[in-house]
Amino acid sequence: MGSAATAVARPKTLFDRTAEWDALAAFANDPRPGPAIGMVTGPRGQGKSFLLQELARATSGFYFQAQEAAEAESLRRLADQLGRHTGEGPAPRWQDWKDALEAVLALGAARPVPIVLDGFPELVRHSPALPAAVHSVCRALHDGDGPNRARVLLCGSTMPVMRRLVDSAGATAELQVEVPRLDYRHGARLWDAEDPFLALRVHAVVGSSPAFRHDAAGEDTPGDPDDFDAWACRTVLNPRLPLFWRTSHLIEQEPDGWDRALCHSTVAALADGCTTAGAIAHWLERPATDVPHVLALLGDCGFVESTPDALRPGVTHYRIAEPLLAFDHAVIRPHRGELERQEAARVWRTVRPAFESSFLERQFAQVCRDWALRFAADDTFGGAPATASAGSVPAAPGQEPLEADVVVRSEAQGRPGTLLSVGLTRWAEVLDLHHLHEVQQVVAALAARGEDVSRARPALYGAAGFSPRLHAAEAHGELVLVDPHRLYRGA
Repeated sequence: MGSAATAVARPKTLFDRTAEWDALAAFANDPRPGPAIGMVTGPRGQGKSFLLQELARATSGFYFQAQEAAEAESLRRLADQLGRHTGEGPAPRWQDWKDALEAVLALGAARPVPIVLDGFPELVRHSPALPAAVHSVCRALHDGDGPNRARVLLCGSTMPVMRRLVDSAGATAELQVEVPRLDYRHGARLWDAEDPFLALRVHAVVGSSPAFRHDAAGEDTPGDPDDFDAWACRTVLNPRLPLFWRTSHLIEQEPDGWDRALCHSTVAALADGCTTAGAIAHWLERPATDVPHVLALLGDCGFVESTPDALRPGVTHYRIAEPLLAFDHAVIRPHRGELERQEAARVWRTVRPAFESSFLERQFAQVCRDWALRFAADDTFGGAPATASAGSVPAAPGQEPLEADVVVRSEAQGRPGTLLSVGLTRWAEVLDLHHLHEVQQVVAALAARGEDVSRARPALYGAAGFSPRLHAAEAHGELVLVDPHRLYRGA
């Protein structure tokens, strides 16, 4: 759409999302004649609905949110809501979506107006002809008399699904806005966690989703690091608050064709530390052929992300994209019965050691990779990072493979980029020279396999601190040291 749209003030209640708001406001208020279709996607829980509700409120637009319902009920709800919006009373009962859309898009006859259909895939699930109806009505309005300026915004969780729905009808989306997950630094601001050690623990539990912050958590934030355990019991482990139930319903909201039990168990395997399809299949005691399809479904919906092994491109690693979903399957789901009996403090005492030693260790490693990719200055690794992921070097028979937690590479076309850094992460262990030697072993093994390691900088990421000898080595430019303060405040 054009750039001549009148500016729409961004609501003060909106956390971040400045670029997304500006793009949507410009689309919604564009004065040029002709209807237009836009798509809004992003993982569940990232504030898409709130963003679109605020847009409709600020522009006197129309917002309709889908529910799990038969087509007839959805059409009745839409008619009732349109009647309340116009003040003209309930609209006539429509026979199909084409009739409904003609009535709703007539709102754009006098001025540019956003018309939001939130939960579009859920509507299509019970009304397969809906995408074609949207395209047909918009095309008829475009070709007809009168400058209709309806700005139809279709909202769904994942871009691939939305593109398939829109493309199947031959429609063209003039705007595509993705509302991504906020990074861990935004998460610290969202939860008012100024202490970086507290912020890391909070992020490992609830991530950075705006949907989990306010009503879901009872407006409760941890006051300081000493309050973290009590806060976890008051909020995420408290069955009286929505936060306790929020992620357990995510998978249940997906299409009926899913094997939901297998999906939940796959997420549980990932939460337990399995990162490859083979390891997940072994954990599930299922054939390896059962796993790729489930991982693809979970990936399409944004629950699981995959990355190639940084040192073995033929190996793919998987992880749970939403920290609260991982926490739910690692801590809440195995103890749901006890927690529903309001035994949060006892359960937390039981699981706290494993949370600290293994679960938090994995979440810390991911934050370190995010820092290397998003926040590290170019001169930290001697070049602009394009990827930061885990990697491993195969070992001789009978030996353990050499592991690296943060492998940083530069940009490359069709091949692995130049190796900029190899690093290890440790949450609870003070790092010393033997950890640096582990990194150097990985680098030496890569050199022996023909990798160019001339620019590879050793890096150690630690939450419990570094020995004086490592600080001395850093002072001589021999390695990069990253602690929680640097993760949150430094480059």
